[in-house]
Parts: sequence; C-alpha cells; structure tokens
Amino acid sequence: MTLSPKMRTRMTVFWMLLPTFLILIGFYLFPTLYNLELSFSDITLLKLKKGGDFVGTTNYTEFLTSSSFRDIAINTVFWLTAISVSVRIVLGLLFALLLNSKFLKSMRLTTIARLMLLVPWATPPVVAVIAWRWLFDPTYGPINSWLISSGLISDPIAFTANLATVWPAIITIIVWNTTPLIGVSLLAALQTIPEDLNEAAAIDGANRWQQFRFITLPYLMPTISVLTLMSVIWTFNNFVYVWLTTGAGPGTFTNVLATEVYMKAFIDLRIGYSAAIGVSMAVVMAFFGAMYFRYFGLTEMQDKVG
Repeated sequence: MTLSPKMRTRMTVFWMLLPTFLILIGFYLFPTLYNLELSFSDITLLKLKKGGDFVGTTNYTEFLTSSSFRDIAINTVFWLTAISVSVRIVLGLLFALLLNSKFLKSMRLTTIARLMLLVPWATPPVVAVIAWRWLFDPTYGPINSWLISSGLISDPIAFTANLATVWPAIITIIVWNTTPLIGVSLLAALQTIPEDLNEAAAIDGANRWQQFRFITLPYLMPTISVLTLMSVIWTFNNFVYVWLTTGAGPGTFTNVLATEVYMKAFIDLRIGYSAAIGVSMAVVMAFFGAMYFRYFGLTEMQDKVG
C-alpha cells in the first residue's frame, strides 16, 4: 500500500514524537494513577506503610460539601486567577505598546526599557516574594515609610495581614513577577503587524484609537488568547505566591486550592483527602488544557503538517 506524501509526513511526525510521548507517560501517567488511587482511600501520613482503606468518593464529597469549599473556590477562581490574569494581560499590553512607541524610539530608550522590563521576570518567585514582604513590612518597609511621610496615612498598614489589603498585596507580587513575559510576548506580536496598514488607515482619516481598535487589537487577539489561557493554567494551581506571602492567612482568609492540598497532606496528615483535592484540580486543568489544544494546538499542527 502506497501512502500519500501528506500521510507519510504525518507518520514521520508521529514516529518522531512517539519517544517523547512514552517518556511523558512514564513520568506523569503512573503518578497520576497512583494519586487517583489514594484519593479513594483514607490513607494518612501515619499509615503509609500499612495503607488506607477504600472509602469510595467520601473524600470528594467531604471536600465539595465542606464549609470552606466556597471560600477556597472564590479565592482560587476570582482573586488568584481571574483578577491577577486580567491585570497582567492589560498591563502587558500597555507595556508592549509603550515599548513599541515612537516616543521611546526617538529618545533611544527602547533597549533600556526592555532590559528593565525583564528584571522582574528574571527574578525567582521566592526572591520576589521575600523582597515584596520587606517592602510591605509595617515596621521597616519603605512603602509604609513613604505613605506616612507623605501624609497619606497616619499609622502603618500591615498589608499582608490586613483583610482589606492582603489580596491586593498578593496580586501585586504576582503581577510584578510575571507581567514582563506577557509584555515581551505581545511586543513580539506587535512587531509583526505591517506598518502599511496603519499608514493607510491614517491617510483615510483614522485616529490612533481607531487604528488600535480596528488594526492592532484584531492582530493581537490570537496572541492575547493564548497568553490568557496559559496564564490561567500557570496561576490556577500556583502554590508559591500565596503560601510564602501569607501562609494562606490571616487565618485561612487567602487559602486557595494549592495551599489546601499542602495543609491537608502535611499539617492534617490526610493524604487521601489531599489527593482528592489534587485530582479535582487536575480535572479543571485538563479542561483548560483541552481548550488550549482544541483552539490552538490543532490549528498550529495542521498548519505545519500542511
């Protein structure tokens, strides 16, 4: 049987990717299945050798009906993910437009501005959190010192302990540390837009806002969509920023799914219950991953294969 050139290309791609898929299956499939098995048991850290008893979906039912589930879901979906991703996309777009502006180019500041933008992104998250905790410190932090000296406040604010400021503080750290990647990505997409389009639009009488709305933004939408979806995936199950900043506090006010997994496993010692939460998170992440593959992965693969 003679294969068509298109089919031969597809078979070549398949055989080249097969070793990678096998490695990924070995590293991810077994831990996933083992975690799934644990989620149906009452195993604890104290009974690792003995093993736990099968309890069916009890862990899932207990988690989904617990009094803390609603607050944890709101913290994870709204504060940690929706708000922080939205702010990053908007600021990233503004940074990209600024770095691509004729003003910076005329002042010969483009290179310096790009290097300054990359500094936060190159900072490890742990270092970023430690630095910002010092900035937010009510006793020694320069932010409180500046606010008091300027007369904006009379008493220092414990940004990471005050219920009104703790989530804005966490989001500030996330935005500072991760927005540069979005800005650089959008800048690269901006530079692929043909300049002739804006020039033709200007000749036709379009102002800067109309050029942005009808030319720039439509060209950037595919990139913005990819960055938004990837940012949601990266942020939804993030543990570092919340735990290192507040330890899920004050109390459990900033508790999210990732910190709940950790606390149930290593503080309450309930490995099975923690695994059930982890599996629930994996299901949500699988949904977003399927969305990404459905809308972007298949299109890119079809374009490359022909």
